[in-house]
Amino acid sequence: MTGAVRSRFRRSRPLTPTARVRRLRRRITLLFALTSAVGLVAMAAWAVRGDDARWRDQLDRTMSADTNWALGLLETDEDGRLDAEVLLDTAGTACPPLHLLSVPSDAEPDARRIAPADLVVEHAPRTPCLTVDGPAVRRAAASAVNADEERSLDGVTTTGEPVRLFALPFYPPEAEEDARPQGALVTVAETAAQQADHRRLAWRVTGGCALLVGLSALVGHLLSGRAVRPALEALDRQESFLADAAHDLRTPAASLRTLAETALRGDTDSTDVHRRTLRLAEGMGALVDGLLTRARLMSGTAVLAAEPLRLDQLVEAVVEDAPADGHRVTVEAQEAVVVADPDLVRRAVANLVGNALVHGHAPGAPAEVEVTVAVAVDGASTTVTVEDAGPGLPPEVAGALFDRFRSGSRSTGLGLSIASWVAHAHGGSLTAGPGRRGGARFVLRLPSGDRPSTGG
Repeated sequence: MTGAVRSRFRRSRPLTPTARVRRLRRRITLLFALTSAVGLVAMAAWAVRGDDARWRDQLDRTMSADTNWALGLLETDEDGRLDAEVLLDTAGTACPPLHLLSVPSDAEPDARRIAPADLVVEHAPRTPCLTVDGPAVRRAAASAVNADEERSLDGVTTTGEPVRLFALPFYPPEAEEDARPQGALVTVAETAAQQADHRRLAWRVTGGCALLVGLSALVGHLLSGRAVRPALEALDRQESFLADAAHDLRTPAASLRTLAETALRGDTDSTDVHRRTLRLAEGMGALVDGLLTRARLMSGTAVLAAEPLRLDQLVEAVVEDAPADGHRVTVEAQEAVVVADPDLVRRAVANLVGNALVHGHAPGAPAEVEVTVAVAVDGASTTVTVEDAGPGLPPEVAGALFDRFRSGSRSTGLGLSIASWVAHAHGGSLTAGPGRRGGARFVLRLPSGDRPSTGG
């Protein structure tokens, strides 16, 4: 298989349900971040543009006030010619620089537009604080004259500094309402400080947006994680259930197959085969019921079938049903009542006893197991202690003893993990430690119910 074919095969492999849920989480996070980014960018653009318009509007109002004040100092002689002496004597026009331009007297009265080059410069400051090219001043004046209203535009000085030009049209004395402007006053103001403030604001807004987008992505990741967590837990429970079912049913299924092959060969009595088959079928049915019950309880679709239970009698029954095979199990039990699910507690105790019988002895030697049922002094809990005289618990598995597929002799299994789950499902606990005789000691603790009456 070539590399290209292998790569295409890897890409075409279907994703696992868990991988699909995780991909969905990434997509939700990305969608949340993109939605936040669009909103934040729109708000940032609106804020930046608003600030740009604000400082320009404020500067225009200031320049309009200065120009209107200067316009009041402008006079006209008897022949209608402009007289700027009062203006120059009173205000001076060096700073802020004030330019006076007029419409030529020979201009066509009906001409709709005045070209900037046609305007006559009546006055221009000789040593202005801001020097602007003449064409820019003429363009601003022509714009105001042609529009018949005040106009402003951006420009630069001869040294490249940014400025704002403001033009105010003026009219001859006692002019009619439809009279054309006689000219325009043009003033100039520097804008370097305002533009620097505006740029700083834009950078701050941009940085704030980037920070908020990152924060929203993090929040979206956390929220999407909480949203998909139930799905991941459900998938986890499903995989756990399938693994448990496969593990628990593998041995009885193999035994059934062996019995069927034996019966087909005719190597044994059919009655014995039928009896053993029936026993295995009943055991498999109990296993399936237990696994389904555990799956329903873990998924929250069912509740514990708790009822008052004589724990001492249940433990004695479990020990009687345990396969002896030459092993010795002793029981010392106090009368004890717990409120619990009988089937689940029976399985937990059977798992602990079975674990002690299998792993709690040296190879070739019989197991000696002690089972004790005792009620706590305060009566709040009842313990079932299963202790053997085997090799004890290896240190390397002590921390993961109640995990699925781990047990005390490096073999795989579910017995201890199921017993631990049953204990926690009833509000109790399962602990393990060294026993008095060097073996392992397991203590199943369950909340107590009412103590039985004497002789009950």
